[in-house]
Amino acid sequence: MSNRPGLAALRGALGDRRRNLVALVLVVVPVALAVIVGSRVALYGAALAAFVVWMAWFVLTAVDWLERADF
Repeated sequence: MSNRPGLAALRGALGDRRRNLVALVLVVVPVALAVIVGSRVALYGAALAAFVVWMAWFVLTAVDWLERADF
């Protein structure tokens, strides 16, 4: 067991490039489309989508961190 198992597990969970890239794309595409459309409803929908993606990313990363951690 290492001296800082939680920190090492956090680095591993945050280092999942695929999950990070998918989340980034799922946020950028709706925001870009909403900016192109230019309506307030589209911007609200894009902000809502970004929030949902961020929450999903947060939960998946937290679950991954807990699975990796050796407390």
